[in-house]
Amino acid sequence: MIKKYFGTDGIRGKVNGSKINGEMFFKFGLAAGTYFKNLKKSKQTAIIAKDTRLSGYTLEPALVSGLASAGMHIYTLGPLPTNGLAMLTKKMRANMGIMITASHNPYHDNGLKLFGPDGLKLSD
Repeated sequence: MIKKYFGTDGIRGKVNGSKINGEMFFKFGLAAGTYFKNLKKSKQTAIIAKDTRLSGYTLEPALVSGLASAGMHIYTLGPLPTNGLAMLTKKMRANMGIMITASHNPYHDNGLKLFGPDGLKLSD
């Protein structure tokens, strides 16, 4: 993924703007899935969770499509706290966890946080 998208805590922005939209979520899923699949880890699994913003329900299918296009196995967990996804990424031995959230930002924003197999956030 192009580094310019990542801020201090993932990618965030206004939904349907230039950074946060279905096309970007698809491309992110495809790029992240391709990267982790090429690492030749055994499970090649991604888990996805989200906060309760309505936009998460429209962005998640694009993310899933990108990951599936890369050949990843995907589990969608629904609404979950970010730290819960981090813990489950490690416990389930997934290659990555992706949280759809904009944290404390306004309701019209959303974003992504990416976790590695150790459950720690990846920044770029």
